[in-house]
Amino acid sequence: MKLKINILFILLLILISGVTNAQRIKATARLDSTNILLGDQIKLFLEIDHPKNVEVEFPQIPDSLNLGLIEVLGRSGIDTFELDNEELQKQIQSYTITCFDSGSYRITPKWFKINIDGQIDSVPTNGVTLNVFTMQVDTTKGPTDIKMPYGAPLTLKEVTPYILGVILIGAIIFLILYSIKRRKNNKPIFARPKKPKEPAHIIAIRELDRIKTEKIWQKGKAKQYHSEVSEALRIYIEDRFEIPAMEQTSDETIEDFRVSKNLVPDKLFLKLSQTLQLADLVKFAKYKPLPDDDSLSLTNAYTFVNETKKVEKNKEEGGNGEKVGGEDKKKIDNKINKDV
Repeated sequence: MKLKINILFILLLILISGVTNAQRIKATARLDSTNILLGDQIKLFLEIDHPKNVEVEFPQIPDSLNLGLIEVLGRSGIDTFELDNEELQKQIQSYTITCFDSGSYRITPKWFKINIDGQIDSVPTNGVTLNVFTMQVDTTKGPTDIKMPYGAPLTLKEVTPYILGVILIGAIIFLILYSIKRRKNNKPIFARPKKPKEPAHIIAIRELDRIKTEKIWQKGKAKQYHSEVSEALRIYIEDRFEIPAMEQTSDETIEDFRVSKNLVPDKLFLKLSQTLQLADLVKFAKYKPLPDDDSLSLTNAYTFVNETKKVEKNKEEGGNGEKVGGEDKKKIDNKINKDV
C-alpha cells in the first residue's frame, strides 16, 4: 500500500513540474509591419520564451505561405538571448517575406515542438494578418512605375572611358593651338634638338684651311682672298670675345682690343691689326699686295686663332692645356709659308 502511495506521489510531482514548465513557455509570431505595398519586403519573427532545460524545435516554414501568395525570400539563423530570469531564455528566428497580390492575408499560427523531461508537446504561436495595398494610380498621367528605381553608384570602370575621352580631347585642342602659334612664328611644329655648337676656333681653323687649300690668291683674286681671311677672323672674334666685329669697321674692332688690353698680348694685337688693315687696303684702296703679304695675312690669322682659343686644361698635374706655342707654333708657321 505504501509503495503505491509513493508512486502516485512521484507521478503527481512530475505532472505538477510539467504543468509549471508549460505555463512558463510562450511562443509568439509578429511582423515588423502589418501594412505594405506590392513588392515590399518585411520580416516575420517567430520567437519563444522557455526554461533552459526545455528542448525546442522551430517550425519548418516552406518557401511560400497562403497557397503561394506570400513568398519567403530568406531566413536567418536562430538567435538565443538570456532573459532577466536566469532560468529562462528567448530564441528568435526571422523570415523575409513579400507579396505581389493586394489583399489581406492571415498567417496561421506556427507550432513549436518542445521536449520537457522526455515528454513531447507542441506550443502554437498567435496568428498575424498582413495587409497588401496597391499604388494609387493617377489615370491622367498614364502608366507609372510601381516603385522608383534605385540609383546605383558609378564605378571606376564606367567613368574611365569618359575620363580618357576628356584627356584625348584636351590633348587634341592643345596640339591645334600649339601648331597655330608655331606657324604664326614661322617655326616648325616639332623642332629638332639643336646640335651642340662647335668651338669658335674649330670653325675658324676649318675656314682658314679651306682658304689655304683653294689658293685663290694665285688666280688673281687677291681682293676675295683677303676678304675671306678677314671675315673668318671677324666671325671668330665675335664668338670668342663677344665683340660685334661683323658689324664694325676694322678700326672699331682694333680700337676695342686696344681699350681692353687684357684680351690679347701686344704681339697678337699687331698681327690682328696688320691682317684687318691689309684687307681694307686691298678691298677699298685697290692695293695690290705682294706674295709675302698674302702669306703674312694667312699666317697671322692662324697664329691669332691658335694662341687665343679656349682650351680645356689637362687633368695631369702641371699641364698647360692644348695651347699652341713655342716650337709647335714655328712648325705651323713654316708649314703655312711653304703652302703659300
